[in-house]
Amino acid sequence: MSGLNALVIVAVVVFVVVRQCSARRLSDDRRWWILPGILLFMSLREPGLTDPHREALSAAALGVELVVGLVTGAGWGWTVRLWREPDGSLWSRGTKATVLVWTGGLVLRASLYGAARLMGIHQGPGALMAALALTLLVRGGVTTWRARQVAPAYGGAADGMPSSPWKERV
Repeated sequence: MSGLNALVIVAVVVFVVVRQCSARRLSDDRRWWILPGILLFMSLREPGLTDPHREALSAAALGVELVVGLVTGAGWGWTVRLWREPDGSLWSRGTKATVLVWTGGLVLRASLYGAARLMGIHQGPGALMAALALTLLVRGGVTTWRARQVAPAYGGAADGMPSSPWKERV
């Protein structure tokens, strides 16, 4: 089951990063929380969320990883550029800052994992999956909240940035 979970983690990361770094139309889909919910459910079902031999240190490492996931998700949601097209459709695209936030989050998670290993703490894929679920949940919530604040196209440019006549369409 661990091999399947690792594959799910890699697939979700690739899917989300590719989608976030290209311009895409946002829909009024209110189910943005389903993928993070599935990941969270899978992470809680996975044995080894904490190391039974070092419960306190393992729980602290998991807590720090969840905080990193929360901060990464918030930073990711705040750095995505949002705008409305003249037809009223809402679009988003990750910026260079989005890539930096995502990369910083990955580096921090890898560092935490390495530090935990040095302390003798074994973290299973469930911990990584829970942090990824939290990251996606917070990013989705922040992006959804920001999207509701974007002015209509006829009222001016969204996010204070002028609308470009050309955009990558995916």
